Amino acid sequence: MEGRLIQTVFQDQLQNAGSHSEVLFSQRMLLQEIILSAFLLFNQKQRCKSSRCKYSALRCKYSALSNLVTTLLSLPKINISMRPENLLVEIKDFILYITINRPKSLNALNIKTIVELDDVFEEYMYNDDVRGVIITGSGEKAFIAGADISEFADFTPDQGKTMSENGHDTFDKIESYPKPVIAAVNGYALGGGCELAMACHIRIASENAIFGQPEVNLGIIPGYGGTQRMAELIGKGKALELLMTGDSINAAMAKELRLVNHVVPAPELISKCEEILRKIFSKGPLAISKLIQCVNAHYRSGGYVGDSYQTEINQFGQCLETEDFVEGTSAFLEKRKPAFKGR
Repeated sequence: MEGRLIQTVFQDQLQNAGSHSEVLFSQRMLLQEIILSAFLLFNQKQRCKSSRCKYSALRCKYSALSNLVTTLLSLPKINISMRPENLLVEIKDFILYITINRPKSLNALNIKTIVELDDVFEEYMYNDDVRGVIITGSGEKAFIAGADISEFADFTPDQGKTMSENGHDTFDKIESYPKPVIAAVNGYALGGGCELAMACHIRIASENAIFGQPEVNLGIIPGYGGTQRMAELIGKGKALELLMTGDSINAAMAKELRLVNHVVPAPELISKCEEILRKIFSKGPLAISKLIQCVNAHYRSGGYVGDSYQTEINQFGQCLETEDFVEGTSAFLEKRKPAFKGR
């Protein structure tokens, strides 16, 4: 009875939100935590241990349940108007388009935008309507022209560390995302913008794109993984030169250094990203996810090369138990295109 009551209240919240995918991840998690707490409460076997309690253990449970339900009912109704303020989000043909939408500040990456990015990536991680992601910036001048310096100008060291940790968590989530993520760099990608682009699996740049980590000009260093990912992508020596001088490079140089995969005219930027994703979509989605995990393992194994090779061995073995593997081999032998289902 108690479980049905809580479930009914929770479902009422979701119905007011529309579809399940429209509920922000952080809000849904809060509701789920309350429900889990209630179920754990009623599964407790021990009696109330308080010597002052005048009620039976069951009465205590009902009192606590009442408080939980009151808290749940007091939450604001979730609705689809509770959308990210700094992001434009759209799904079309299995592609999740995320646009950083702060054009007046050249899409400067503030703390709120990072939180919203984290929420959106979490929300669609296991959504079957999304098989790949394209991130770009609003307008024609900037992908992301850096961080919002005014936000942390007066931060204490501890506050700065927390900001950096939160940014790392979000960018690590993007880097390890089980679906391909492409950065469509449509202009300035400086500071946090360059770091976000480097966290994506593939980078496509328009001809007017500019990359750089100019943090040393402010007396600080990159805080969202820039020192590590730049060295991984272009090599230690060149990375140190760009990081220590704060110099920026154009799209042509970025391609020469292998910081980006392709450079195209601005009008062709999104279509090039879509072209690559459509090709990836024709492959086994579970295999794509495992590839991402294996390649990342090479850079996250702490220098122990054997660990990353073992990751590949394990992931290869797991592929053989999937329906996609059966479909892929059958299609090959039957000389037809496979119809992968991600199972």
